[in-house]
Amino acid sequence: MRVKFFKDKDLTSDFRYNRAMKKLNKHIILGVTGGIAAYKSAELLRRLQDTGATVQVVMTEAAKEFITPLTFQALSGRAVRDDLFDSAAEAGMGHIELARWADLILVAPATADFIADLAQGRAGHLLSTLCLATDAPIAVAPAMNHQMWHNTVTQQNLSQLADRNIHVLGPAAGHQACGETGYGRMLDVPDLVDSIEGIFANDLLAGKRVVITAGPTREALDPVRYLTNYSSGKMGFALAEAAVEAGAFVTLIAGPTVLDTPNKVERINIETAVEMNARVLEHVEDCDIFIGSAAVADYRPSEIQTKKIKKTNDTLTLELIRNPDIIKNVSALKNKPFIVGFAAETNDIIAAAKNKLVNKGMDLIIANDIGRKDSGFDVDSNEVTILSEEYQEAMPLMSKKLLAKKIIEMIAKEN
Repeated sequence: MRVKFFKDKDLTSDFRYNRAMKKLNKHIILGVTGGIAAYKSAELLRRLQDTGATVQVVMTEAAKEFITPLTFQALSGRAVRDDLFDSAAEAGMGHIELARWADLILVAPATADFIADLAQGRAGHLLSTLCLATDAPIAVAPAMNHQMWHNTVTQQNLSQLADRNIHVLGPAAGHQACGETGYGRMLDVPDLVDSIEGIFANDLLAGKRVVITAGPTREALDPVRYLTNYSSGKMGFALAEAAVEAGAFVTLIAGPTVLDTPNKVERINIETAVEMNARVLEHVEDCDIFIGSAAVADYRPSEIQTKKIKKTNDTLTLELIRNPDIIKNVSALKNKPFIVGFAAETNDIIAAAKNKLVNKGMDLIIANDIGRKDSGFDVDSNEVTILSEEYQEAMPLMSKKLLAKKIIEMIAKEN
């Protein structure tokens, strides 16, 4: 008897995987429900990681009958979440924080039972609760017997999901575990990753050149001290990421921040308002859209001390001079781009924003209250009002990533 050995197929060389290996760098909740296709979810987790995603697995009790939490924990390096009433997990990242953390909730496999729960808005376990609590996109990859798939009730449930903009990925047709053949198989992993990539990508700003400013500026007093503000840059970086996903070529001019550069974004680091002004004017002339989301210092010291200022008196007087008004300078250009600005205010927010919109020659302005703890500087959420000369639209509190997508959609309508 001759034994023939076959070399294992290298999945990363599969052309379908190569198509899907674009860097998404997203936070993805992978929900696993109780179907035989749960075995595919382990491979799906690895392929999502190959895109740069950080994956948090959430399992239902039924899912554990098909695959163990230990498998996902070993692959992801993160403890699997499976209990809505887990006090230890809630003391760390509670389910509401987890819902806000996610850029996408992907349920794969999604059983007929889970789809029914989701359609009816039930929150009987952690995974369904997360789907109700998130403002991130939700996608389900159905996996069930073909008769269950074609059942009228299932199709009605799927129609409700579609009406709520929940993405339904698949299913595929083929041989099923029950021995029958038909629609109901969960999509193959490469096709799922490809579909997920499509959820984040769109062509709203295809071919457009966008310049975005983000973060704070620092105005030196001496070699040790500087003037700055509480801006983290999160809103501007989210806008850069959303603009790239909309097909734009993005230049991000960023003040000091610890944030990672979004994929496919050209980043230019600066310290001062004068430096930011110079870099903006270098790059803005050939751009289509300028978004000034940086918190630029209005003033800088008239003189920077070359040596550390000593504590010799009870008071210290500083002379400050005006910094360049970057948005006004962009607005004054002969061939000015479409201009979007921000009004970070603590009082008379809408009136101040309207005044800036007109006086600085902007096309859109986003007004937000930075006096709140859950909105504005150095947090992950924001509640804003978007204004132009023709309209005014209030946006409820949401993650900055989702808000960035909505702002990009509004900008795209004007361009």
